[in-house]
Amino acid sequence: MISLKNSQRSKDVKYDPSPMEIINRILENPKDIKNVRSLTTKDVTYVSLNYSNPDLKKIMPWCGTSHGPQSIVKTFVDVGRFWKVKSFEKEAMFSDGENVAIFGRFTYESTVLSKTVTSPFAVFAKVHNGRCSYMQFMEDTLATSASFRSGGKWIFHSDPKGKEVTF
Repeated sequence: MISLKNSQRSKDVKYDPSPMEIINRILENPKDIKNVRSLTTKDVTYVSLNYSNPDLKKIMPWCGTSHGPQSIVKTFVDVGRFWKVKSFEKEAMFSDGENVAIFGRFTYESTVLSKTVTSPFAVFAKVHNGRCSYMQFMEDTLATSASFRSGGKWIFHSDPKGKEVTF
């Protein structure tokens, strides 16, 4: 768990480049190991979509918690193999000292089934001493994994008073 108690929250602290600029630089060229390595710690923690979900990892092998700059690069390279990135738009960016949050949307088309999906995304990152030490990337995994669905039924029963829903 990331502690916010130890976070640098002073508005008077000046960073060069700023934590937001560092995260933006990573996201602008996440497949380039030299770029990512220059902006992250050697042991950067990268959380992709969840901390650990073996079922989702079967569909999207990059899911879960990993370490090192190469884990960020591998994720974005793999995403590029599984989908064609149609758009990736940052809509809002905030920073509070060393903490950075970015929100946006992307549109992907699955390379195998040619299904298109648009999903919101959120990135939470921590930058310490000019390097990203933690990054978490979240998206609508129900929607994105559905772009790989080739058949069969999905049956859900979530409402205690309702009926099952089948897709």
